[in-house]
Amino acid sequence: MRAVIQRVNHASVSVDGQTIAAIDKGLAVLIGVAVDDTMEDVAYMSEKLVNLRIFEDKEGKMNKSIKDINASLLIVSQFTLLGDIRKGRRPSFTQAAPPKQAEMLYEALVESCKQKVKVVQKGKFQAKMLVTILNDGPVTILLDSRKKF
Repeated sequence: MRAVIQRVNHASVSVDGQTIAAIDKGLAVLIGVAVDDTMEDVAYMSEKLVNLRIFEDKEGKMNKSIKDINASLLIVSQFTLLGDIRKGRRPSFTQAAPPKQAEMLYEALVESCKQKVKVVQKGKFQAKMLVTILNDGPVTILLDSRKKF
Protein backbone atom coordinates (compact mmCIF):
# COMPACT_ATOMS: atom_id res chain seq x y z
CA MET A 1 0.00 0.00 0.00
CA ARG A 2 1.17 3.46 -0.82
CA ALA A 3 -0.12 6.57 0.93
CA VAL A 4 0.15 10.31 0.71
CA ILE A 5 -0.68 11.64 4.16
CA GLN A 6 -1.49 15.31 4.69
CA ARG A 7 -2.08 17.14 7.94
CA VAL A 8 -5.19 19.22 7.28
CA ASN A 9 -7.40 21.90 8.77
CA HIS A 10 -10.20 20.71 6.49
CA ALA A 11 -10.69 18.10 3.77
CA SER A 12 -13.73 16.91 1.86
CA VAL A 13 -14.81 14.63 -0.96
CA SER A 14 -17.58 15.39 -3.45
CA VAL A 15 -19.13 13.08 -6.03
CA ASP A 16 -21.50 14.48 -8.66
CA GLY A 17 -21.63 17.83 -6.85
CA GLN A 18 -22.62 16.28 -3.50
CA THR A 19 -20.27 16.27 -0.50
CA ILE A 20 -20.04 12.68 0.70
CA ALA A 21 -17.34 13.10 3.35
CA ALA A 22 -15.73 15.97 5.25
CA ILE A 23 -13.40 16.43 8.20
CA ASP A 24 -11.88 19.36 10.00
CA LYS A 25 -8.54 19.01 11.81
CA GLY A 26 -6.94 15.68 11.07
CA LEU A 27 -5.31 13.66 8.31
CA ALA A 28 -6.34 13.34 4.68
CA VAL A 29 -4.93 10.12 3.26
CA LEU A 30 -4.77 9.21 -0.41
CA ILE A 31 -4.25 5.44 -0.57
CA GLY A 32 -3.17 3.19 -3.41
CA VAL A 33 -3.49 -0.59 -3.16
CA ALA A 34 -0.82 -2.66 -4.91
CA VAL A 35 -1.39 -5.99 -6.65
CA ASP A 36 0.58 -7.89 -3.99
CA ASP A 37 -0.88 -6.16 -0.91
CA THR A 38 -2.41 -8.27 1.87
CA MET A 39 -4.10 -7.81 5.23
CA GLU A 40 -0.60 -7.48 6.69
CA ASP A 41 -0.23 -4.24 4.69
CA VAL A 42 -3.63 -3.08 5.98
CA ALA A 43 -2.56 -3.67 9.59
CA TYR A 44 0.76 -1.87 9.07
CA MET A 45 -0.86 1.12 7.37
CA SER A 46 -3.64 1.39 9.94
CA GLU A 47 -1.22 1.45 12.86
CA LYS A 48 0.97 4.04 11.16
CA LEU A 49 -1.94 6.33 10.26
CA VAL A 50 -3.52 6.49 13.69
CA ASN A 51 -0.23 6.77 15.58
CA LEU A 52 1.76 9.05 13.26
CA ARG A 53 2.96 11.96 15.41
CA ILE A 54 2.75 14.98 13.11
CA PHE A 55 0.64 17.34 15.21
CA GLU A 56 2.34 19.91 17.38
CA ASP A 57 2.56 19.75 21.15
CA LYS A 58 2.74 22.80 23.47
CA GLU A 59 6.39 23.35 22.52
CA GLY A 60 5.59 23.36 18.80
CA LYS A 61 7.21 19.96 18.15
CA MET A 62 5.53 17.30 16.04
CA ASN A 63 4.78 14.98 18.90
CA LYS A 64 1.04 14.16 18.80
CA SER A 65 -1.08 11.77 16.74
CA ILE A 66 -4.70 12.01 15.67
CA LYS A 67 -5.51 9.73 18.61
CA ASP A 68 -3.75 12.12 21.02
CA ILE A 69 -5.66 15.20 19.86
CA ASN A 70 -8.95 13.46 19.01
CA ALA A 71 -8.70 14.48 15.34
CA SER A 72 -10.34 12.95 12.27
CA LEU A 73 -9.20 10.80 9.37
CA LEU A 74 -10.32 10.97 5.73
CA ILE A 75 -9.22 8.04 3.56
CA VAL A 76 -9.57 8.27 -0.21
CA SER A 77 -8.73 5.45 -2.62
CA GLN A 78 -6.40 6.59 -5.40
CA PHE A 79 -5.03 3.88 -7.68
CA THR A 80 -2.92 6.45 -9.57
CA LEU A 81 -0.45 6.39 -6.67
CA LEU A 82 0.72 3.09 -8.16
CA GLY A 83 1.36 4.63 -11.57
CA ASP A 84 4.81 3.94 -13.00
CA ILE A 85 6.16 6.69 -15.27
CA ARG A 86 9.74 5.50 -15.66
CA LYS A 87 9.16 4.45 -19.28
CA GLY A 88 7.31 6.44 -21.88
CA ARG A 89 4.95 9.32 -21.26
CA ARG A 90 1.82 7.57 -20.08
CA PRO A 91 1.63 5.96 -16.63
CA SER A 92 1.47 2.19 -16.37
CA PHE A 93 -0.85 0.90 -13.67
CA THR A 94 0.17 -2.77 -13.75
CA GLN A 95 1.24 -2.58 -10.08
CA ALA A 96 -2.23 -1.41 -8.96
CA ALA A 97 -4.47 -4.12 -7.53
CA PRO A 98 -7.51 -5.21 -9.55
CA PRO A 99 -10.70 -3.41 -8.43
CA LYS A 100 -12.22 -6.24 -6.33
CA GLN A 101 -8.99 -6.84 -4.39
CA ALA A 102 -8.30 -3.11 -4.03
CA GLU A 103 -11.78 -2.36 -2.74
CA MET A 104 -11.65 -5.20 -0.21
CA LEU A 105 -8.30 -4.02 1.20
CA TYR A 106 -9.34 -0.34 1.10
CA GLU A 107 -12.52 -1.10 3.07
CA ALA A 108 -10.52 -3.24 5.50
CA LEU A 109 -8.19 -0.28 6.09
CA VAL A 110 -11.13 2.04 6.75
CA GLU A 111 -12.67 -0.44 9.19
CA SER A 112 -9.37 -1.02 10.98
CA CYS A 113 -8.93 2.73 11.46
CA LYS A 114 -12.53 3.07 12.70
CA GLN A 115 -11.67 0.67 15.53
CA LYS A 116 -8.89 3.02 16.67
CA VAL A 117 -10.14 6.55 15.91
CA LYS A 118 -13.50 8.15 16.64
CA VAL A 119 -14.11 9.90 13.27
CA VAL A 120 -13.11 8.17 10.02
CA GLN A 121 -14.59 9.34 6.73
CA LYS A 122 -13.96 7.88 3.28
CA GLY A 123 -14.26 8.59 -0.40
CA LYS A 124 -16.30 6.53 -2.84
CA PHE A 125 -14.37 3.66 -4.38
CA GLN A 126 -13.95 3.89 -8.19
CA ALA A 127 -15.89 7.17 -8.38
CA LYS A 128 -14.73 10.36 -10.03
CA MET A 129 -14.20 12.50 -6.93
CA LEU A 130 -13.38 16.09 -6.24
CA VAL A 131 -11.06 16.07 -3.23
CA THR A 132 -10.51 19.34 -1.42
CA ILE A 133 -7.58 19.49 0.98
CA LEU A 134 -6.58 22.47 3.12
CA ASN A 135 -3.08 21.34 4.04
CA ASP A 136 -1.84 22.57 7.42
CA GLY A 137 1.84 23.46 7.53
CA PRO A 138 2.08 22.26 4.82
CA VAL A 139 2.83 18.81 6.17
CA THR A 140 2.84 15.92 3.68
CA ILE A 141 4.29 12.47 4.35
CA LEU A 142 4.76 9.55 1.95
CA LEU A 143 4.33 6.04 3.30
CA ASP A 144 4.75 2.70 1.54
CA SER A 145 4.03 -0.55 3.37
CA ARG A 146 6.72 -2.26 1.27
CA LYS A 147 9.41 0.03 2.65
CA LYS A 148 9.07 -0.89 6.32
CA PHE A 149 12.76 -1.30 6.97
